[in-house]
Formats: sequence, C-alpha cells, structure tokens
Amino acid sequence: MSTATRHERTLSLWGKQIKPRVFVGGEGRPVIFLHGAGGLLWDDFLDALARNYTVHAPEFPGTSPGEYDAIKLLDDWHDLVVYYSELIDELGLKDVALVGHSFGGMIAAEIAAANPRSIAKLVLVSPLGLWRDDTPIPPRLSMNGEEMSEVFFHDREVAKRFMLSPAAAVTHPDLLLAATWALACAGKFTWPIPDRGLRDRLHRISAPTLLVWGDKDKLVPPIYAEDFRAGIADSRLSLVPDAGHAVIHEKHRDTARAVSEFIGT
Repeated sequence: MSTATRHERTLSLWGKQIKPRVFVGGEGRPVIFLHGAGGLLWDDFLDALARNYTVHAPEFPGTSPGEYDAIKLLDDWHDLVVYYSELIDELGLKDVALVGHSFGGMIAAEIAAANPRSIAKLVLVSPLGLWRDDTPIPPRLSMNGEEMSEVFFHDREVAKRFMLSPAAAVTHPDLLLAATWALACAGKFTWPIPDRGLRDRLHRISAPTLLVWGDKDKLVPPIYAEDFRAGIADSRLSLVPDAGHAVIHEKHRDTARAVSEFIGT
C-alpha cells in the first residue's frame, strides 16, 4: 500500500518534443529513481525511500499518457543516455543520488559513466547491462507472463500481485497492455540482448556505488554483481537473502534500508 504524499510534474525535453511525467514525493536529499522495463510503479519501496529523501521518479519515454509516440524520437542507445542526462539537468537538483533497478540500473550506470561529476552516489539494483556467455540472461522480452513471473520473482505470493498470468488479460487488460507497451519501449534499446558495451565504460564511474542483488535472482544472476564490482572502483555489494530480480518488491524494507544507509543524509 502506497502512503507517501506525492505530486506530479511534467518536463519538456528533447527540443520540447518529449514531455514525461515525473512523480515526486518525500522530503530530504534528492534521489532520482529509474524504473525497470515493466514501467513505473510507486509502491512500498519508493514509499520507504520517501521517508528520508525527496524521490523523483520519471516515467520512461513513451510510457506517459498521451506521450506514446515519444519513443519514436529516440533512435538508439546513445540518444537514450543523452536524453536521461538532459532530464537530470532539467530537474536542476544538486548532490543527487541516482537509483536504478534492472533496465533502469543499466541506464543509471551509463549516465554515471558518461557524466561522472553529475552523480554524487549511485545505486544499481539488479542492473542489466553486462553479458556473460557462460551465464546468459534469459530472453525476457519473448516470454509469456508465467515465464516472466518465474524469472523475476522468488516469492510466489508477491508475484501474484503483479498479475503475470493469462487471467490478467481478462481481468485487468488496461494494466497488462500498459506493462506490455512499457516492455516494448525498453526492448527497442535492449533487443536482442541487453549489452551495449557498458563493460568498457564502467571504469569511468567515479561515484561511490552500491550494488543491491537478490541472492535468488534468476534473470540477472548474482555472478553479474561480481563483474560490476570489478569494473567500478568504489563499489560495494549488498546481497539480499531470499529475493529474486524483483528485490525492491519482494524485500522492499531490506532493500530500502540498504539504500538509505548507503546514501546517508
């Protein structure tokens, strides 16, 4: 249940052609949260962060109401990274902590590598962005709902809340359609595999970095955490027990606590 008081603001980016919504809640040091490929969901994890920080959560381009064509304006991965850098500049925040989950973590890492001085602290929660031939990432964009539920979640009870089942198409077609479209928008930049050469740029990240991983992650197994830690000089790992890729939903208290202890005040 979401409890944080929040408001919306709309930015004007990319030559005033893209106007994403940004949800803002809480008080304190600014934190920017970049959501995963399934779309933005403000739930218990962001509520927990908003108790200590002012959280700014932008929607991915193309997923805000009335902005569905915006995704056509970004041609490639370079465009996307520049777009998000512009978004952060437009927010006009100082001493920013950047938090990204999954696909959002991949974007966050690229921003921190491209503009090392723009981010004070970086948190990557089960980020995509690297590839290992010995431990390939499952093809999530070609999976059905039940298959996605299996690789995203360790806790089956939590998984049920996200309606990744055939019945969802009948009972909540609007929500399922929105999530499918969000995945398609992200897929434009990660298909067929989520590797755009980030490994070669990790050394440019100078912000102190926290890596958060569920120890039962089936989508991006914890072995990837070691690759991120090896590539980012000032980095540390917090491994959350009994959690899958959706660690921010399955263990929102543990994840928020680790993030808050790292970011500080």
